[in-house]
Amino acid sequence: MKETSSKSLLKALTEAGAGSRRRMADAIMHGLVQVNGRVVSDLRYMVDAEKDRITVDGRVVDIKPRKYIYLMLNKPAGILSTVRDERGRKTIIDILPAKYRNIGLHSVGRLDKDSAGLLLLTNDGDFTYRLTHPRFEKEKEYLLQIDGVLKPHEISVLEKGIELEDGMTHGAAVKLIRSAPPFNYSITLHEGRKRQVRRMFASLGHRVVALRRVREGSIVLGELGEGHVRELSAADVSRLSA
Repeated sequence: MKETSSKSLLKALTEAGAGSRRRMADAIMHGLVQVNGRVVSDLRYMVDAEKDRITVDGRVVDIKPRKYIYLMLNKPAGILSTVRDERGRKTIIDILPAKYRNIGLHSVGRLDKDSAGLLLLTNDGDFTYRLTHPRFEKEKEYLLQIDGVLKPHEISVLEKGIELEDGMTHGAAVKLIRSAPPFNYSITLHEGRKRQVRRMFASLGHRVVALRRVREGSIVLGELGEGHVRELSAADVSRLSA
């Protein structure tokens, strides 16, 4: 039996890589999405990938079935994890091999400009949703170099959760390390707020000098060179999505 090309508007947009599930839902509900020239604000409105013309804020989105790409990048410090920047600063797209630059990739979550390490990229909106929504609680592990040494009570605070301006954090696993200079601590989180690690340590009076993400879920940065990428295997994607 031939597979139907009909799917909900929200699913069609996220699968097309037009943006994250949350961003596309907001665009639909705020009247920024048109189907065949008519504004549609129903997330579940059924569209035909072969026939319908969809625009988001005036931009045409190709919703025809596409090949999904899943990459891991070792992002250098100084590079923005967005795909475009109005101020002309260098982004992750600028450092990707040419074959990956125009296929609708976006980063899965965030890694701030001053931080380095593992960043996942894809054109699969549902995959992004599963990895970034708080209810899935995917672990993220970082190595960091701080000025000074954590006192026992400071480690205890981090492990129990710490009050930031945007609320209480979940408990984190913190370890002193000596095997990866200049980094002197590792921390594992189950959430991904903006500049969270830096803010957590700043609240204790410690400056994060360097920060590198080395693991997300089951994916480990390993020996991947800085600025290099590799495609995730089907098994990698399956484990991450579980």
